[in-house]
Amino acid sequence: MKGGVKPLPQVQNFPPVDYEAAAIVPPFDANRLAVDKKSGNSNGPDINRRREPLESFPLESLRLVGVMEKGRATHAVIKAGNSLFQVRVGNYLGQNFGLITKISESEVTLRELVEDLNGEWTERTSSLQLQEQEAKK
Repeated sequence: MKGGVKPLPQVQNFPPVDYEAAAIVPPFDANRLAVDKKSGNSNGPDINRRREPLESFPLESLRLVGVMEKGRATHAVIKAGNSLFQVRVGNYLGQNFGLITKISESEVTLRELVEDLNGEWTERTSSLQLQEQEAKK
Protein backbone atom coordinates (compact mmCIF):
# COMPACT_ATOMS: atom_id res chain seq x y z
CA MET A 1 0.00 0.00 0.00
CA LYS A 2 1.20 3.39 -0.87
CA GLY A 3 -0.01 6.50 0.98
CA GLY A 4 -0.66 9.76 -0.70
CA VAL A 5 -0.77 13.24 0.76
CA LYS A 6 -2.48 16.00 -1.16
CA PRO A 7 -0.49 19.23 -1.45
CA LEU A 8 -1.61 22.18 0.72
CA PRO A 9 -3.76 24.81 -0.98
CA GLN A 10 -2.26 28.15 -1.89
CA VAL A 11 -2.52 30.81 0.86
CA GLN A 12 -4.68 33.70 -0.26
CA ASN A 13 -3.66 37.23 0.60
CA PHE A 14 -6.53 39.32 1.99
CA PRO A 15 -6.39 43.10 1.93
CA PRO A 16 -5.86 44.68 5.40
CA VAL A 17 -8.88 46.45 6.91
CA ASP A 18 -8.61 49.12 9.59
CA TYR A 19 -10.49 48.40 12.86
CA GLU A 20 -12.71 51.43 13.35
CA ALA A 21 -14.57 50.35 16.50
CA ALA A 22 -11.61 50.76 18.88
CA ALA A 23 -12.93 54.07 20.24
CA ILE A 24 -16.45 52.72 20.85
CA VAL A 25 -17.32 51.30 24.29
CA PRO A 26 -17.76 47.51 24.05
CA PRO A 27 -21.46 46.61 24.40
CA PHE A 28 -20.89 43.96 27.11
CA ASP A 29 -18.36 45.86 29.18
CA ALA A 30 -19.22 45.87 32.92
CA ASN A 31 -18.44 49.60 33.17
CA ARG A 32 -21.04 50.41 30.54
CA LEU A 33 -23.69 48.41 32.37
CA ALA A 34 -22.84 50.07 35.69
CA VAL A 35 -23.24 53.56 34.20
CA ASP A 36 -26.69 52.70 32.84
CA LYS A 37 -27.73 51.22 36.17
CA LYS A 38 -26.75 54.38 38.06
CA SER A 39 -28.49 56.70 35.62
CA GLY A 40 -31.85 54.91 36.03
CA ASN A 41 -31.80 55.14 39.82
CA SER A 42 -33.61 58.45 40.17
CA ASN A 43 -36.16 57.16 42.70
CA GLY A 44 -33.72 55.21 44.86
CA PRO A 45 -33.30 55.73 48.59
CA ASP A 46 -30.99 58.33 50.11
CA ILE A 47 -28.05 56.15 51.18
CA ASN A 48 -26.23 59.06 52.87
CA ARG A 49 -28.95 59.92 55.40
CA ARG A 50 -28.62 58.85 59.01
CA ARG A 51 -30.50 55.62 59.78
CA GLU A 52 -33.18 55.62 62.47
CA PRO A 53 -33.35 52.95 65.23
CA LEU A 54 -36.47 51.20 63.88
CA GLU A 55 -34.82 50.61 60.50
CA SER A 56 -32.77 47.78 61.97
CA PHE A 57 -35.92 45.69 62.58
CA PRO A 58 -37.85 43.77 59.89
CA LEU A 59 -41.34 45.18 59.39
CA GLU A 60 -42.89 41.84 60.36
CA SER A 61 -41.36 42.04 63.84
CA LEU A 62 -42.75 45.54 64.58
CA ARG A 63 -46.13 45.95 66.27
CA LEU A 64 -48.38 48.97 66.47
CA VAL A 65 -49.29 49.30 70.15
CA GLY A 66 -51.23 52.54 70.14
CA VAL A 67 -51.83 55.97 68.67
CA MET A 68 -51.83 59.26 70.58
CA GLU A 69 -52.32 62.88 69.68
CA LYS A 70 -50.35 65.82 71.01
CA GLY A 71 -52.01 69.01 69.91
CA ARG A 72 -52.30 68.73 66.13
CA ALA A 73 -49.60 66.09 65.76
CA THR A 74 -50.45 62.39 65.73
CA HIS A 75 -47.87 59.93 67.05
CA ALA A 76 -47.83 56.15 66.94
CA VAL A 77 -46.28 53.86 69.55
CA ILE A 78 -44.35 50.97 67.98
CA LYS A 79 -43.09 47.95 69.89
CA ALA A 80 -39.78 46.49 68.67
CA GLY A 81 -38.47 43.64 70.78
CA ASN A 82 -38.95 44.74 74.41
CA SER A 83 -38.75 48.47 73.66
CA LEU A 84 -41.40 51.04 72.76
CA PHE A 85 -40.73 53.81 70.24
CA GLN A 86 -42.74 56.93 69.45
CA VAL A 87 -42.91 57.76 65.71
CA ARG A 88 -44.66 60.34 63.56
CA VAL A 89 -45.20 61.00 59.86
CA GLY A 90 -41.80 61.36 58.18
CA ASN A 91 -39.97 58.80 60.35
CA TYR A 92 -38.51 55.63 58.86
CA LEU A 93 -39.08 52.05 59.98
CA GLY A 94 -38.41 48.57 58.61
CA GLN A 95 -35.48 47.34 56.57
CA ASN A 96 -36.85 48.45 53.18
CA PHE A 97 -36.46 52.23 53.65
CA GLY A 98 -40.07 52.50 54.88
CA LEU A 99 -41.18 56.14 55.22
CA ILE A 100 -44.28 56.74 57.36
CA THR A 101 -46.81 58.62 55.24
CA LYS A 102 -49.98 58.44 57.36
CA ILE A 103 -51.00 57.62 60.91
CA SER A 104 -54.67 56.89 61.62
CA GLU A 105 -56.46 55.56 64.69
CA SER A 106 -55.96 51.94 63.67
CA GLU A 107 -52.94 51.78 61.35
CA VAL A 108 -49.63 53.27 60.25
CA THR A 109 -49.16 53.49 56.47
CA LEU A 110 -45.69 53.60 54.99
CA ARG A 111 -44.03 53.72 51.58
CA GLU A 112 -41.20 51.23 51.11
CA LEU A 113 -38.50 51.18 48.43
CA VAL A 114 -37.55 47.71 47.20
CA GLU A 115 -34.81 46.89 44.69
CA ASP A 116 -35.85 44.44 41.97
CA LEU A 117 -33.67 41.98 40.04
CA ASN A 118 -32.72 44.63 37.47
CA GLY A 119 -31.39 46.96 40.14
CA GLU A 120 -34.26 49.44 39.82
CA TRP A 121 -36.11 50.74 42.88
CA THR A 122 -39.86 50.32 43.06
CA GLU A 123 -42.30 51.70 45.62
CA ARG A 124 -44.78 49.62 47.56
CA THR A 125 -47.26 50.55 50.25
CA SER A 126 -47.32 48.65 53.53
CA SER A 127 -49.08 49.17 56.82
CA LEU A 128 -48.97 48.16 60.46
CA GLN A 129 -52.40 47.38 61.91
CA LEU A 130 -53.42 47.98 65.50
CA GLN A 131 -54.03 44.52 66.98
CA GLU A 132 -56.50 43.80 69.75
CA GLN A 133 -54.90 41.94 72.63
CA GLU A 134 -56.81 39.03 74.09
CA ALA A 135 -57.54 39.12 77.80
CA LYS A 136 -55.17 36.82 79.66
CA LYS A 137 -56.92 34.13 81.68
